[in-house]
Amino acid sequence: MQSTRRSARSFVRPIALAGAAFAILLTAGCGGRGGQHKDTAYVARDVETLYSAAKARLDKGDYKIAAALFDEVERQHPYSPWARRAQLMSAFSYYVGRDYNKSIQASQRFLSIHPGNKDAPYAYYLIALCYYEQISDVDRDQAITEQALTALNEVNRRFPRTDYAADARVKLDLVNDHLAGKEMEIGRFYEKTGKWLAAQVRFQNVVEKYDTTSHAPEALFRLTETSLSLGVPEEAKRYAAVLGANYPGSKWYQKAFELMDKYQPETTRGIASAK
Repeated sequence: MQSTRRSARSFVRPIALAGAAFAILLTAGCGGRGGQHKDTAYVARDVETLYSAAKARLDKGDYKIAAALFDEVERQHPYSPWARRAQLMSAFSYYVGRDYNKSIQASQRFLSIHPGNKDAPYAYYLIALCYYEQISDVDRDQAITEQALTALNEVNRRFPRTDYAADARVKLDLVNDHLAGKEMEIGRFYEKTGKWLAAQVRFQNVVEKYDTTSHAPEALFRLTETSLSLGVPEEAKRYAAVLGANYPGSKWYQKAFELMDKYQPETTRGIASAK
């Protein structure tokens, strides 16, 4: 995920530089870490100085302080053009500091106030990144993965011709693979415990919803297995034939062919001819 954060920084860079171009790059309130409380305390400052202090903190990697200072820009100067820019920079600062909840909240607030702003695509993209970077292993709850899927699809739907959408489409492949992996994990558990119908529901979900993922061939093999366990060899033959037609070189097709040949040798001729 480190490369993702670097790519996000490059996407936001034009916003940061736009602010810097108009700012008087002063360093007031930007001392060492011992001055953090002083930096974020409510002290009336002109907008250029305050924004510059926030930008300097961001450049130094003091993301939490930078976010607080960008928030202060909006609080002290709510009607300034700098306030809109600071809102998004605050969201970005929280993001690179891995405070994903605050980054999402800040991005959503930006969108609620400036829904048609030219930087709205980036705000949507930032929300998607925050969910995406929290995707857990497939053996854990996938609620965050579902949220990442929704957010990435939203970026692609709203802004299909942007760089953000192009990156979102790449990430959607991984998200779908995670969700398919979770379905497979649950399905295998049901199969091991003899709950054939419950297992089939999970494997069928993979075949129908995640057919472009790496899990689809195994799902078809598992459907072949469970169909035989349920005593419906014609269904098993159908799944094995689909597996052979779509993934003829996979190990899962070979396993399915061997399985069908073991239980019903006469059916394997039909499976082979369906390839």
